Amino acid sequence: MKTARLFQVLMFAGTLVAAASASDDSLPPLPSTASQYSIAETGTAPAHAGNDGAGSQPSPALDRRDRIFYPGDTERPKPLLRKLFLNIAFDQKDIFTSPFHVNRHNALEWLVPMAATGALIASDTHIANAFENSRGQVRWGGRISNIGASYTLIPIVAGSYVYGAWRDNPKGREIGVLGTESLLDSLIVAGVLKEVFRRNRPDEKNAGDFWGGGTSFPSGHAIQIWAIASLLDHEYKHQKIVGITAYSLAGIVSAARIAAQKHFTSDVVAGGTMGWFIGRYVYDTHMSHLAHKHSSLIPMIVPQVDPVQRTYSFALVFHPGS
Repeated sequence: MKTARLFQVLMFAGTLVAAASASDDSLPPLPSTASQYSIAETGTAPAHAGNDGAGSQPSPALDRRDRIFYPGDTERPKPLLRKLFLNIAFDQKDIFTSPFHVNRHNALEWLVPMAATGALIASDTHIANAFENSRGQVRWGGRISNIGASYTLIPIVAGSYVYGAWRDNPKGREIGVLGTESLLDSLIVAGVLKEVFRRNRPDEKNAGDFWGGGTSFPSGHAIQIWAIASLLDHEYKHQKIVGITAYSLAGIVSAARIAAQKHFTSDVVAGGTMGWFIGRYVYDTHMSHLAHKHSSLIPMIVPQVDPVQRTYSFALVFHPGS
């Protein structure tokens, strides 16, 4: 019975650890050209040509995230929050349905986290006992790990947006909006999985037991700090020092959660892995959204007749969607 239950834990845990990684497959494909954003085009056609070819071209698919938000824009709080929560709803759907999108192209992104999580769960107790576990270690571990708490990270990303709006800095606004989205996505995913696994923490009775009523798996601090670190790394991909600094801080916070006896190693590795994929997913989704067609730029062909030359003149006009 114990062996079967442990096998179930390993498989289920590994699957959910990698859940965020496959969510990238649900992103719409990037277009091959940016010509779709032309403001206007004009052309002429003989009068007898009519509009036989008007219906020959299929209408382009619209981005389902259309009119949600552009992080580079400064908006009033009410519409910005509404659009932000709509994006998060799309994110959660993609994240939790990602196990159904596994294929040979992303198989390693599933197998590696599953193997790592399974191995660590089996050796969590041994790793925890290897620490000194003194009162000072636990106290300082708790203090350092507070860097990755939501009450620390949320004011930071919110401050980035405020600074960007104040100084008209698009990058600051983008990090503020996408950072908030990444944090909220992480909090939701961690909250759901904690309720699913209910693993006891190292400092609780029956430490490490799944479905014991605890909230150890996965680490909420790890998933949040790694989501922000991943987002910053992708935002500043050409400035490696930013990514190195962010990942170093995320690693320190993750280790501190183990030292504070609040999580096992598998908890922080699982949380960090999911956080990294969530940060990448939010960034990639935003970039894909900007490059996709939107109903706010719906093309409209307006015919104009020249009675002297007996020709039609077509103007391709883009107008706001309803």
